[in-house]
This record gives sequence, C-alpha cells and structure tokens, in this order.
Amino acid sequence: MTGAAQFLSQFKPNLDWAKLPLFDRKDWTCVQFGDVVENVNDTVGDPGEAGLDRFIGLEHLEPGSLHIQSWGDVADGTTFTRRCRPGQVLFGKRRAYQRKVAVAEFDAVVSGDIYVLSPNSDRLLAEFLPFICLSERFFEHAVGTSAGSLSPRTNWTSLASFEFDLPPLDHQRRIAEILWAVDEVITKANATAEDATGLVEATLNEFLYHGPNWNVLETREILAEDPRNGYSPPASPNCGRVPTLSISAIRGGKVVPCGSLKYADVSDEAVKQFRLRRNDILVVRGNGNRMLCGRSGIVEDFPPGCFYPDLLIRLRFRSDCLLPEFAVMQWNERKTHLRLLTKAKSSNGISKINGQDIRSHQLAVPPISAQKQFLESIRIKQNIVSAVDYSATEAVMLQNSIINALFSAP
Repeated sequence: MTGAAQFLSQFKPNLDWAKLPLFDRKDWTCVQFGDVVENVNDTVGDPGEAGLDRFIGLEHLEPGSLHIQSWGDVADGTTFTRRCRPGQVLFGKRRAYQRKVAVAEFDAVVSGDIYVLSPNSDRLLAEFLPFICLSERFFEHAVGTSAGSLSPRTNWTSLASFEFDLPPLDHQRRIAEILWAVDEVITKANATAEDATGLVEATLNEFLYHGPNWNVLETREILAEDPRNGYSPPASPNCGRVPTLSISAIRGGKVVPCGSLKYADVSDEAVKQFRLRRNDILVVRGNGNRMLCGRSGIVEDFPPGCFYPDLLIRLRFRSDCLLPEFAVMQWNERKTHLRLLTKAKSSNGISKINGQDIRSHQLAVPPISAQKQFLESIRIKQNIVSAVDYSATEAVMLQNSIINALFSAP
C-alpha cells in the first residue's frame, strides 16, 4: 500500500451498501446526459419587473456544498437575465475544476457562467440529478472538455455527451433519499462546527483586542523564511503518482487533504521545494470567492510526498515569535482577515494576494507563554470543533463513495 493509500484508508467508509439489491445495475440504462437533462434558458428582460430580487453569481456557489448560502441583491444592480427556479440544478461551467454545483432554493437570476439544469423527461428525477453532477467522472468530463487558458469553460454540447448508467425511477428515488439524508448529516455537522468555531472566535477576539496591548509586527519580521508560492504542473494525460492538494483542502483553519487530493505526473526533483511539513501554514492566495482569499490552514496529517499548488502560498513562522496553531487562528480571525483583504486585487473574477501583501500584513505577537496559556484555555472548544469536523468529513467520504460507485464508467 502506498503512503497516499494508507493516509486515505483512515477515512475509508464501510462499502457493504454496494452489495445491496438497490445498487444492482442489471436494469440500468446507458444514456447521455443530454438525453435526460435540459439546459434551461429561461430569460427575463428586467429581473425587478419580473419580481426577482436576488441574483446568483459564480462566487455564490461553494465547492462541495449543494446549498446556496449567499447571493446578491438585484436592487444593487445586475446584468444577469437567465432565470432559475427552486429545484433546478446550477452548475458552474467556467473553471469547472472548482466543482461548483448547487440546487436552487429560491427564484433568482444567475450568471451566464452558470448552467441551469433540469430533467427533460420523466426518466430522471429532479432530486437525483445533482448527484450526477457531483460525480468524479462528470467533473473530469467537464474539465476535459473545457476550452480557454485563463478562464476555461465547457460548452453544453460537450457536457451533454457525458455517458452514464441511469437507474430505474424507483432506484433513483431510494438512492436520492439516502444521499439527501447524508447531505443533511453533513449540513447539521457543519452548522454545529460553525457554532463552536464562533465561540472560539469570540474568545480569540477578546484575547487579541480587549486584553493587554500586545506587540504588533509585520509578518516579514516574524517569518523564518520568505513566503513561497506552490507549484502546479502542466496538465498530463497520464495517471499521476505524486499527491497534491486542491485549494478546497483549506477549511476550518486546517489543511484537510481528505477529499481534496489530486495526483500529478511530476518528478520528485520538481516538487521537492513544495513538499508539506507538519505545522506548515498554507494561505489561499487566489479564489473566485473573495472571502476565501487569504484564508489559511495548518498542515497536520498528509500523504507522504504531498506538495501544494500555485494558488496556495506557504508560511513558516519563527518559533520564538508565533506558535503555528496560534498563528493560523489569528490569521483567520475576522478583523485580521479583513485587513488582509483590503490588499487583494481582482483579475478575471479572481481575488488575489501576493507575497508583498503577506509580508506587510500585521499580526499581534504575544509572548509565547501567553500564546500557550490561551491555546490551553480553548482546548475543549477546539476538540468539539475537531470532532464535529471529523464526523462531517466521514459523511462527505461516504457520500462521495456512493456517488462515484453509482456513476463509474458504463
């Protein structure tokens, strides 16, 4: 077993469900995506006059979540005219590798970079459709058929040609019930983790801003080495052997490789400067969602030889200035993060920060003894967050394993 396989095995769910009659494929039919799905092009002249008060841009779709938690107000101005309705599936056709899929829960207008998808016949249930779009094979097809360098897009003709095995309607209904039940577990776990994280954040805010006047220094003064952008090798048709991260690995103040690993066909020499070490801090230096730009995560567990990509930047702080765990907590603290975001530049819909922005970013530097005391005081709250995060990760892995088994090659 390879190091990467050993790493992933700790998250491997029980796959006994695959033996159930529900997943017997003998009565399934091979179809193309366009045979059962419509690219809905329902437009409005004026969203306000049509009674629509919200718009959804690509930045409002969160990778890995089927739920839309943010949107824009039509009253603030928009050029979007394509309409979506509750129950329709939204798929980000620009930069499909970002894996943006959601189910509309309200009437709105959407960006031209979003497909609005709906079953075109009674052969496909609407509640089953989103999970087709979440499958690994579907994403690979969308990315593989995208054209363009800076902002690749997949067209509808290419997307419609995706082939998969479609279960009978009664199987679709029962499988969808299972997958939506898992989604509910994920959603509730994430909400609980968010509440617990809020308690940690409030405690940190009190420590940083309402206690002693801690020494404040620019990051350049407290780094052990210069910030370093990661490495993204050219696309290769070969199956890679070296693990690397996607930027979705940065979540909850941690680097979580589970569910965010890819494999590159690259030499060890090419990536040796970009390999992860425990307690490295990785910062998202570019993202279509402005609020995710500048977020950081601490490296804990990772597969051997794993390296980080170009849209992440690595920080290593001096051990006599900041403890890694305290550094990443402060980095992600709301006021601290918003200060960094004022430096971000936007290009082609991507908000970016650079090494200079990071070097000039200011952080409070309490004595190491005070940092240790603070971290100890919030340990129980952090353990709650970690336990719930782990439960959510297991549920995500279960959901992914079911989806990818369902839509393996016909």
